[in-house]
Amino acid sequence: MFDLLPVAAAAAGLAALYAAPMGWRRLQLSRAKHPSLAGHSRMAVRLARLMPTQRFDDARFFNADDAPGEVVARRRASFAGLSRTLKTRHAQSIAATQAMKPSLPDLQFTSSYRVPPPFSPLVQRELPLGPVMAASDGHWLTDLDGQRFIDLAGSYGVNLFGYDFYRRCIAEGAKRVERLGPVLGVYHPLVEENVRRVLAHAQMDQLSFHMSGTEAVMQAVRLARYHTGKTHLVRFCGAYHGWWDEAQPGPGNPLPAERTYTLRDMHARSLQVLRTRRDIACVLVNPLQALHPNKPAPGDGSLVDSSRRASYDRDAYAAWLRELRQVCTDRGIALIFDEVFMGFRLGAGGAQAYFGVRADLVTYGKTLGGGLPIGVVCGRASWMKRYRDERPADVCFARGTFNTHPYVMGAMSVFLEALDEPRRQQQLLDQDAQQDSRRARLNAALEAEDLPLRAANMSSIWTLYYTQPSRYNWMLQYFLREQGLALSWVGTGRMIFSLDFSDADFDEVQRRIVAAARAMRDGGWWSSPALPSNKAIKRRLLMETLGFKH
Repeated sequence: MFDLLPVAAAAAGLAALYAAPMGWRRLQLSRAKHPSLAGHSRMAVRLARLMPTQRFDDARFFNADDAPGEVVARRRASFAGLSRTLKTRHAQSIAATQAMKPSLPDLQFTSSYRVPPPFSPLVQRELPLGPVMAASDGHWLTDLDGQRFIDLAGSYGVNLFGYDFYRRCIAEGAKRVERLGPVLGVYHPLVEENVRRVLAHAQMDQLSFHMSGTEAVMQAVRLARYHTGKTHLVRFCGAYHGWWDEAQPGPGNPLPAERTYTLRDMHARSLQVLRTRRDIACVLVNPLQALHPNKPAPGDGSLVDSSRRASYDRDAYAAWLRELRQVCTDRGIALIFDEVFMGFRLGAGGAQAYFGVRADLVTYGKTLGGGLPIGVVCGRASWMKRYRDERPADVCFARGTFNTHPYVMGAMSVFLEALDEPRRQQQLLDQDAQQDSRRARLNAALEAEDLPLRAANMSSIWTLYYTQPSRYNWMLQYFLREQGLALSWVGTGRMIFSLDFSDADFDEVQRRIVAAARAMRDGGWWSSPALPSNKAIKRRLLMETLGFKH
């Protein structure tokens, strides 16, 4: 009788030999992920779905850190005074915002998640903000009540040269294309000039136009998959590449990102994954991550303690990109620089010139459109081609109704002409030293008054962080609002300076930031003797989440 035991043993041995490399690769992948929840998207989604709703009542709102009665009383008085000021000063703008809100899910979302959820209901009711604006002038905004703000939101990255500049781009651009008008599906002659100028800055062979940064990144990834025949993309922990499914794994995406690897930024284990896996089509790099590697875009909605930090080392990030470039070259992986946000803000040559590293594909957006919507993919010819001569049915399709819209092309042409002006080029070259100097001045002023607030920056992109444990740091955005500084809905996590700020203009911004920080301190929001460390605050948050009372 045939003995099956040796056959079974041999089969088991072969299975083990086959499984061992797969297990090792899986272990390498796990070790290359960031140890935080940001590096483990599936676990983060599960926890987010299980997290119960928490809403602080009036008493708990002002005493979430077990502060003494005297401090709670100061907070109540500070909150009431701030509420009266905002509601009175901006009544018409707030009313207009509230009228829009029931029909605009975007506004509902940003209003709800401007601060940590337990504090949100009372804040929405008593500290309403009116993001309805009537006019702009340089870096100033005016609301419906005639109140003026210094704009630090920067139109989410669009505003590089000042709003008057973009107003001119749109007006002059419209004149350049008015004979053709809004005719789609054809090309205005300006397209050729725009293509030539963009490719000269990007040092690439070809480009395609799209209508948003998210769309441009989607196309860049699609091209990488088409030419490599591989399935997976690599993104680095914390980086933002638009809101589409595969580039945004984790909470906020209802689907698992099955073909996305989220690896640790600036880490040798990530390079090892790239060297050994055979399914990786491309690597996405958002240069802004150099300001806060492995951390998501900082927003006050998640500002539950004072552990947020940021710092920028240009040389270190350039060295990392050089290593990444070499591995991608060796493995035939497309290196994609997602410069939708930072493109042309770091300089006319973008991140490639700024860090001295060449990508295979680059995406642009934001400021390039001269104030109008745009997305662009630039690349070497071998990566940009969308069909195969020898297999005519094997194509990489991408089109869009509004691509190369004549009015967008007109505004872009004005922007690109200005970008080539020597004075604009010099502005971009000088901005790092200028912004670093201003940040140092602000930090010195904050330190001189013993205020637990500091700034970090990457060129003209700034973020604020906090040096003393507190559950109420998110309140600062409302004191900044009282001081006439306009922030985006993420609050103090992101401030964007346009290059039309003079030193005198910045001095005024600094004065207002310091005044807001004083109001925070005097209102008792930075007093938390019962929770003296970030660790203690996080322990309290865990207990609250689990439903334990204290």
